[in-house]
Amino acid sequence: MAKPVRPWRSLWLQEALALEEDDGETLRQKLRADVCVVGGGYTGLWTAIRVKELEPAAEVVLIEGDICGGGPSGRNGGFTLSWWPKIETLIERVGEEEAFWLAHVSQEAVAEIGAFCDFEGIDAHFVQNGWLWTATSPAQLGSWAGTVQAAERRGARPFEILTGEEVQARTGSPLHLGAAFEAGAAKVQPALLARGLRRAALARGVRVFERSPLIELRRGEGVVRTPAGRVHADAVVLALGASLARYREVRRAIVPLSSDMVATEPMPECLEQSGWTGGECVSNCRLMVHYYRTTADGRVTFGRGGGRLAFDGRVSPKFDYNRRQTRELKRELPWLVPAARDVKVTHAWGGPIDRTTDGLPFFGTLAGRGRIVYGAGFSGNGVAPSLTAGKILASSALGRDDEWSRCGLNRGVPGKFPPEPIRFVGGLVVRSAVRRKERREDRGRRVDPLTRKLAAFAPAGFFRVNR
Repeated sequence: MAKPVRPWRSLWLQEALALEEDDGETLRQKLRADVCVVGGGYTGLWTAIRVKELEPAAEVVLIEGDICGGGPSGRNGGFTLSWWPKIETLIERVGEEEAFWLAHVSQEAVAEIGAFCDFEGIDAHFVQNGWLWTATSPAQLGSWAGTVQAAERRGARPFEILTGEEVQARTGSPLHLGAAFEAGAAKVQPALLARGLRRAALARGVRVFERSPLIELRRGEGVVRTPAGRVHADAVVLALGASLARYREVRRAIVPLSSDMVATEPMPECLEQSGWTGGECVSNCRLMVHYYRTTADGRVTFGRGGGRLAFDGRVSPKFDYNRRQTRELKRELPWLVPAARDVKVTHAWGGPIDRTTDGLPFFGTLAGRGRIVYGAGFSGNGVAPSLTAGKILASSALGRDDEWSRCGLNRGVPGKFPPEPIRFVGGLVVRSAVRRKERREDRGRRVDPLTRKLAAFAPAGFFRVNR
């Protein structure tokens, strides 16, 4: 059965949809395509656009169960980051030479998104004002040291180290004790970007069908079936995010984990008085990271990763909005952003993110006679990397032998979580320990040895999200 459209829309998506009159088209027929893309988020849309760039005559069909941008692409924090913060993990995954190539590619992708928006006339509020990776407790100080040193070994210096006084002056918050600043990072209004990519895909001849969920994939025939139609394609691209966990080959490679956000009413005068006027994105070094930024109309959006876990990859509607998480975010907001004290919170939303064991995405091919390729596992950093993902998936779908199809991330599942119920129960235990540990560290208190030991079981990519 088709999934109902999710009722809890983000601030971003509410703003974007208010500017549109196009209701979109639902698939109600049988079609033939060279490539069928399943998923209307950033990854699926960039893939469809890339296929048309490589082969303009190709018949490309994209189906989306909700609306384009209705998933993580329309509800994230809009942080447009490179892979430099994950350079050590990249080296472990693909080796040093390719890791640095991918880091540079991801850095270029940030600027490429801005250039694409300019060329296409997409007003996604792209601003390249940088990202502050901060310490908000003594335990977090220097968390970026290994990353900075790994980059500098090859002559790369994407980060500038700031003192506590410097980062406090930039953010208006005395809680920040230091930071690594990545000047090349940017931010966007995420739903405006997603909806703009949809228009760009349509303009290139991609046939886009929304409210057309995948209900069956016939691998041997290359047939994608929806409630009222189907597509027979030479190649199928699965850009499903956390929902990719429905396929047994990748089920244990990703864990759907929620991330939640709130947004204040416009407060430009408060921001001006606080000194947070540079437009930087900010996130701290917690595992259950806080991430926050300002908007074009002077709001503050504020989020936290590491919320609800999904048993066996089953994502329920409770991932879209949770009252408890919202109450906690409202309490934590003025602690980290003093300027927001006594300012009304007007929006709250959430949703699942696809996490991997190391926090990096992976790409591969499902077994079957047809060419079925997939990508998932952005682990909370997907805005800019999704552009690279589109290049990898497009080359794979078209059967090309190039630097993208040969990419070290395109080798299937890199690591697996334990089977259920161990994964779910263990995740709850570890999450609880991480919460206790970080709350005590936030208050400058001692962490008991058992809590510290349990929290250490959290994989690098399990809770962290830099949106």
